Amino acid sequence: MFKKILIANRGEIAVRVIQSCRRLGIATVAVYSEADRDSLHVELADEAVAIGPAASSESYLSIEKIVAAAKATGAEAIHPGFGFLSEKAAFVEALEKAGLVFIGPPAAAIAAMGDKIESKKLAAAAGVSTVPGYIGEIADAAEAVKIAGEIGYPVMIKASAGGGGKGMRIARSEAEVAEGFRAARSEAKSSFGDERIFIEKYVEEPRHIEIQVLADAERCLYLWERECSIQRRHQKVVEEAPSPFLDEATRKAMGEQAVALARAVDYRSAGTVEFIVDRERNFYFLEMNTRLQVEHPVTEMITGLDLVEWMIRIAAGETLPFGQHQVKRDGWAIETRVYAEDPARGFLPSIGRLVQYAEPRLVEGVRVDSGVRAGAEISMFYDPMIAKLVTHGPDRETAIQRMRTALDAFHIRGIRHNIGFLSAVVGHPRFREGRLSTNFIAEEFPDGFSGVAPGPDDLHRLVAVAAFVGWRREFRASPPAAPVERVVFLDRVPHPVTIEGTTVDVVVRGQGFERELRGTWEPGAPLFRGAVGSRSLVVQVDAEEPGFRLSFEGAELLALVVAPPVAALLELMPVKQPPDLSKFLLSPMPGLLVSLAVEQGQEVKAGEELAVVEAMKMENVLRATADGRVSAIKASPGDSLAVDQAILEFE
Repeated sequence: MFKKILIANRGEIAVRVIQSCRRLGIATVAVYSEADRDSLHVELADEAVAIGPAASSESYLSIEKIVAAAKATGAEAIHPGFGFLSEKAAFVEALEKAGLVFIGPPAAAIAAMGDKIESKKLAAAAGVSTVPGYIGEIADAAEAVKIAGEIGYPVMIKASAGGGGKGMRIARSEAEVAEGFRAARSEAKSSFGDERIFIEKYVEEPRHIEIQVLADAERCLYLWERECSIQRRHQKVVEEAPSPFLDEATRKAMGEQAVALARAVDYRSAGTVEFIVDRERNFYFLEMNTRLQVEHPVTEMITGLDLVEWMIRIAAGETLPFGQHQVKRDGWAIETRVYAEDPARGFLPSIGRLVQYAEPRLVEGVRVDSGVRAGAEISMFYDPMIAKLVTHGPDRETAIQRMRTALDAFHIRGIRHNIGFLSAVVGHPRFREGRLSTNFIAEEFPDGFSGVAPGPDDLHRLVAVAAFVGWRREFRASPPAAPVERVVFLDRVPHPVTIEGTTVDVVVRGQGFERELRGTWEPGAPLFRGAVGSRSLVVQVDAEEPGFRLSFEGAELLALVVAPPVAALLELMPVKQPPDLSKFLLSPMPGLLVSLAVEQGQEVKAGEELAVVEAMKMENVLRATADGRVSAIKASPGDSLAVDQAILEFE
């Protein structure tokens, strides 16, 4: 076994590898860029080496610097995590040349599977089902349009070296193919340094289901599947294991095909074979990820296996002491990816400091994988994921309910995040029924996400919680013995109530309802924990004077609790109107203005491209929301933009 391992990554996956190394008694070396100097993975590792500026190309993607760090610290092996150099065959070859061990598959397997064009040829030769498409390089947009017409619309345009949703577009017409080809090639070149593009048939109502494989020098096993159909812009948002859709025969067939492909490239280590599955349970090979997946925790939760540990053991020459029939499948696990992004602004990245950060506690079956803590900075240089929240239960419904409670108990302030949206997704009737597809978010949240409206029962529960919070704010440690009348405003809607009780037990009576509440909340605390009637719940409470804001299962409500005479006056108060910004094109995120498609005085039509802003390595096209004329240009290509900074002004 290795004595010291260097982790060529950052954030939560670096922390995750450190945890497994500690259990194995292996010393760890972290590497870090200037932007990550104070990061959690740097603190937790036994040693840390600075490897350059914030830009990934000058730090985490620098093979020379990482090899030098390993040599300087005496590390024998390198774990790549995911992303960065994890799927670069040249990195593996450089490590071998330097006498270092790569904790992952052989370079030949990475090269074979990393090229999406070649991997499809190999899959077909190994007897794996593949999607109809053009397997070959495409020279230009005109050829792309011709090929798309031959395959039949809709088509998927993909970067050969792609991953993480970058360099990927769905096209349903010639115009969309031409535009999508150019955009995908541009993203592919900037993200991967490889602009090769291929096109394949887009499967309607597709599910994304992947098989986890684990191979040593002697045998290859499949560790069941993960359903990863809940995606936004081809980025996974919610994952679960097992899939609610597969029957045992399909599960076995997919597992066996995944193993056949892994064996065809002499695979060793942990890897994932991704499939697209249609409504009839026909499945087609998508790609193989020759690394640990972001969503590996759900597999660990149902199998009881530590995948990082087994990657290390296999790299050290050990063999698997169990066979396929001994791989257990215990219960159900769900993972949600908590991102620093603003759902109300089209899920655009939100950068800044985590002023408050408290992971869920007192919730059964919960695991959090993160690489941050309170005070950490969410940088514009890297992926905006804050944490992975995982719940496990004996069945799917229990795992879902634990996830909703854990999301409500996850307290993050200082930046915008997607916790409310995640709660709305896992609480959606269609999700609970297991009727998933990769179009789920586009179909169920077509206008984005700005919160959910609580149903009648939940509304009464929130009235009761608001009444209790108002009661504790008003009376602190000595509530009156007699009942008091108050009016609870939730988003300016009045709910007259009578409240009586103690500092932990109250009865709230309103129009047509009565709720007994038992809970704990102190003025200034971020969470109410308790039960309203028979329902246990966690509600986030944020002071927003003169009242407070409640957040619960995707709903956000501004609350104010006042005496009836004050309520009567409040209802006469005018509502302050926000300023009219419709005459401006504002940058929806901090980022770089890549290009402007219009000039001063130009007429534009609704839907027409106006500008491209790049953030987190993704190019975001800003389009006109209405017809108009450009009266002024407020920013130039190459400018760094703040959120809400004006780019254009219209007449």
